[in-house]
Amino acid sequence: MEAKKITTTDELEQALHIRRTVFVEEQGVPLDDEYDELDKLDGKCEHILVYYHNEPVGTGRVRSVEGYGKLERICILREYRKFGLGKVIIAKLEEIAADRGDLKVKLHGQTHAEGFYNKLGYETASDVFMEDGIAHVLMVKNIAEKSQSS
Repeated sequence: MEAKKITTTDELEQALHIRRTVFVEEQGVPLDDEYDELDKLDGKCEHILVYYHNEPVGTGRVRSVEGYGKLERICILREYRKFGLGKVIIAKLEEIAADRGDLKVKLHGQTHAEGFYNKLGYETASDVFMEDGIAHVLMVKNIAEKSQSS
């Protein structure tokens, strides 16, 4: 298991394919809502891939928004869930956010994953809201202590 920052167009295409499989095909998110202007290698947003036995099977991205590192588009192909890859993705995105100078991170977590994020130190900071027909909550975490101790 390894997570690495995306640096090539080919790697970005792999990430976009994983997102299409999970969000569009599996969860029914409209294709037009899944991709946006941040799906580029221009530095406004950092994308990652997570590998399982050298195969890219998960992805996520992080960008700075209103003083937070905002973790987005976190997903793993169905057959690779339950191998601990979600923790690997979150740790890598938090590391990138800290390297960018963010002291806090936030994400819109699907409600079925709220317990997973709680175990990683995230606190629920909103009531349930809908995004693309899926129930979400805002979750936040202070990473300042982590970045100061490393």
